[in-house]
Amino acid sequence: MTKHSKSERERRAAESVRVAEIEAAWMGSVPAATAKQFTLAVEAARARGPEPRRPDMAPGTLPNPPRPGHEPKIPKDDPRGRPRRD
Repeated sequence: MTKHSKSERERRAAESVRVAEIEAAWMGSVPAATAKQFTLAVEAARARGPEPRRPDMAPGTLPNPPRPGHEPKIPKDDPRGRPRRD
């Protein structure tokens, strides 16, 4: 856990208070209907929760489909192929 100095904690607390003041002023300047609609949208987004984590894959790998004309070749399964010599 990170430790912060007393002045750093005080600065962060002051920033939080200032942000709350700015948000309150902004909500006061917005028409009531718009503010209510915004509040409902924020509540719905918070109720949804975070988006599930996407699989850790390199870009362009499956499940992304290949571009048209760039499909992978089907492996050959030729029964008449040359026999292998060991």
